[in-house]
Amino acid sequence: MDKDLLARQEVRDFCEAAQEAQHHFSEATQAQVDQVCAAMVKAGFRASRKLADLAVTSTRMGNVEDKTLKNEFSTRDLWDFVRDMKTVGVIAQDRRHKVSVIAEPMGLIAGIIPVTNPTSTAMYKAIISVKSRNALVVSPHPFAGKCTAEAIRIMAEAAIKAGAPERLISCLSIPSNETAKELMRNPSVNLIMATGGKGIVQAAHSSGKPVIGVGPGNVPAFIEKSADVRKAVRDVIIGKKFDYGLICSAENALIVDRSIEKRVSEALREEKAAWIRGAERESLEKYMVTQAGALNPRVVGRSPQRIAAMAGFEIPEDAPVMIVEQEGVGDDYPLSREKLSPVLAYYTVGSTEEGIALAASIVDYGGKGHTAVIHSTDEDAVSQFSRRTGAFRILVNTPAPHGSVGYTTGLDPALSLGSGTWGGSITSDNITPLHLINRKRVGWETESVGPGGIKGASKSRRGSYSRYDDQPVQKQPAKSVSVDSTERTETVDLEKLDRIAEDFTRSLQTKESSEQTKKTG
Repeated sequence: MDKDLLARQEVRDFCEAAQEAQHHFSEATQAQVDQVCAAMVKAGFRASRKLADLAVTSTRMGNVEDKTLKNEFSTRDLWDFVRDMKTVGVIAQDRRHKVSVIAEPMGLIAGIIPVTNPTSTAMYKAIISVKSRNALVVSPHPFAGKCTAEAIRIMAEAAIKAGAPERLISCLSIPSNETAKELMRNPSVNLIMATGGKGIVQAAHSSGKPVIGVGPGNVPAFIEKSADVRKAVRDVIIGKKFDYGLICSAENALIVDRSIEKRVSEALREEKAAWIRGAERESLEKYMVTQAGALNPRVVGRSPQRIAAMAGFEIPEDAPVMIVEQEGVGDDYPLSREKLSPVLAYYTVGSTEEGIALAASIVDYGGKGHTAVIHSTDEDAVSQFSRRTGAFRILVNTPAPHGSVGYTTGLDPALSLGSGTWGGSITSDNITPLHLINRKRVGWETESVGPGGIKGASKSRRGSYSRYDDQPVQKQPAKSVSVDSTERTETVDLEKLDRIAEDFTRSLQTKESSEQTKKTG
């Protein structure tokens, strides 16, 4: 039979089997779900090194040590975060307003896996899918089919041994872009989790299905004048060299205040970064970015020494990254874009204001909604950077890839990072099992409807709402606050809190108005 026909038939067979398995698994208790997930985590963690070796061999991208860490993070560290997460039955109750929230699975998820993180992302998506009682059919990247399939095989075998139905998790064996599109169009698929290049993510959004898509990152790192310079430089190098720059949230541009440029340069020399100038810079730019403006796939996830050799020059064997000065941002400055390699654009600015504006323009050029970093001890500078940079993950004083996924910060541990509507995604969150459940809400009557209509309802609900994670946040009457069956006594001056909040809002509006006047003046 023709290979394409075989691939299409495999998609249909896998989706049908996964859908049936999910129907059975949807009846699992929280304890049964957690038992299956724990077994998957244990098996995946044990195979972290083996899968890292296989990923590097298959894709020729990244390095074994860092891929091992990513595999460990996507199993052990992820599980530490989601272990106690309620995803079955009643997951939240607002007793004051008589509302209960019941978790229901979404169904069958199509998982599109990138070549850049072919094993860690596969295991991560498998764990969060099963934790939320969904089935998962994975479409690997054509260049990473073998390692992704092995990661899913390990997950699936562990799940079955722990009590999950067969075919709850599976991986297509004939990977291609067309096969991925066939999977996403399958009628049984309820949700698509797409991680990959611009083309495949756009195809996901064109499928007519709900999509959690992950957009590109073009992450600026601004070393502001108050920063701990040595730590900041070390963090930037750690982030950029990690797995040879493969993570989309890795630093892509370094912005330095001129008042500390000398100290930054000294710190970069201590870190053995290689500066690329003159003819070598021209050769590197021409090799890395095609005339059509596309990134040369040969440089993705390769060592700086290998990239330099392919571009026609040499750098020291111990150089962790290459640094290339850029004078602007946009198509005329090839290396101001996302590079997915250990190559860092370098800029200097004359003020904090200029640095923030430059960081914002870099994010806008190729990483809307994704991630930006500032190294600073000035809280006002951090606040200004956070408000004016178009990224939904603002990281402070930490390596970008490690901070963005929640390894060195308090952000939710995840390998799918939503870029919000600014980046073409439905969410700006780090994706967890709570994004893969439907929420059924049960509301009991709190106000009766009589001849005179409803009285007092709007007042009783004043200031209350529920967050996306269904933890009720509400204004309570002063003195007694009830949380489930536990009572605690507090004295709260709600009117004073209202005044403080209103004053704070007015101060922000005044500051923003003043800044706008400066811009237009």
